[in-house]
Amino acid sequence: MLMNVVMLIAGLALLTFGADFLVRGAISLANRLGMPPLLIGLTVVGFGTSMPELLVSLQAALDGSPAIAVGNVVGSNIANILLILGTAAAISPIATRIPNLKRDLVMMLAAALVMLGLGYWGVINLWLGLAMFATLAAYLAWVTRSDRRCLTAEEAELVVKIEGWKEALFIIGGLGALFVGASLLIGAATSIAREFGISEAVIGLTIVAVGTSLPELATSVVAAFRRHAEVALGNVVGSNIFNILGILGITAMVTPVSIDASMARFDIPFMIVVSLALTGLILIAGRINRLAGVVMLGIYTGYVVWLF
Repeated sequence: MLMNVVMLIAGLALLTFGADFLVRGAISLANRLGMPPLLIGLTVVGFGTSMPELLVSLQAALDGSPAIAVGNVVGSNIANILLILGTAAAISPIATRIPNLKRDLVMMLAAALVMLGLGYWGVINLWLGLAMFATLAAYLAWVTRSDRRCLTAEEAELVVKIEGWKEALFIIGGLGALFVGASLLIGAATSIAREFGISEAVIGLTIVAVGTSLPELATSVVAAFRRHAEVALGNVVGSNIFNILGILGITAMVTPVSIDASMARFDIPFMIVVSLALTGLILIAGRINRLAGVVMLGIYTGYVVWLF
């Protein structure tokens, strides 16, 4: 037990420093390439911080624990919106009137609906996995091409650039620290949960999902403190797209993934409701204020309590 506590503390420290480095490097890269920070949030930050989910889901599927693999993805998507954006908004209100955000929200909802269909189908085989990954690759190529542009005069005043080698070191080192930190936390938390006899589905939806989402949480919180709402939001939207199409797609290409019936009945529909609520909040209010953030955290707490 003591060793698990040490691993939790070490993992948290790595996540904190890794998130700070990653945000600094990503913002510098966005400015250097003339890309909007939302695009960097969707790609470098959003997909990069989803690497722990990919490795955990792949390993779980290979070890014969598909409930953890799928629960990790579904639970992470729910946590990304309610826990991560809720925490970031409670720290600093998130402005959401960002160019091209509606397009990415539509893609996030489309991926969620794909997950719903897969839940009723019951299994993700090789061909479905290939189709999902190909869709993700095409989407990524499209947004990269359409979002590249020169910075506006207003944005140029806020440009933050780091020397090239330092920029690469910040991004690579930040991602590495996030990965190692998340691995330490996941290992410790999962060991403790299994000691108490918690089911694999619940472990996947909660302990593992939150553990693998800690890079997104740390990154979004740091982005909120630095007043980079577009990175925090892009991080969550990008991660939710990548989690379904990329993680489950790649995992299914290696080994078929079955989906627990209980997740198809409740957790996946709940993920869709949460995604729709976020989209509605963004389109109607134009921002996620502190009150909304607190409400989101309350809903997530209720969801976790209900699961246990």
